[in-house]
Amino acid sequence: MPLVITSPAIPPGGEIPAQYTCDGADISPPLTWSGVSDGAKSLVLIVDDPDAPSGAFYHWAIFDIPAGSRGLDAGYSATRPATGFREARNDFRKVGYAGPCPPRSHGIHHYHIRLFAISRPTLDLRAARSRSMS
Repeated sequence: MPLVITSPAIPPGGEIPAQYTCDGADISPPLTWSGVSDGAKSLVLIVDDPDAPSGAFYHWAIFDIPAGSRGLDAGYSATRPATGFREARNDFRKVGYAGPCPPRSHGIHHYHIRLFAISRPTLDLRAARSRSMS
């Protein structure tokens, strides 16, 4: 079974509702997933914007998500830290989620929400590492 991630708040290929962007509450959307392999020990989630003027821009990177989890509730932000997993510093230089906020004159941006199942129970990184994890 393939690893599949969806959001009940965002239609496939549709617009991200304002509450999950810098124009709204700037909180993370709810996410659900399925198809985590039996060999997975933890999960890593990355949210990025490949259309940013300076290249890929990372809005959220979280790691050490328990492999048995099946999703995340809405509402994480730079001021509401995560529980049960670790967060990296995003390209806004903050730890936690920071929603889409493209320059007004830059056209349409596409956002990728990617989930990775890994064979390690922890990445053994400090929470404030950057999304490059280096």
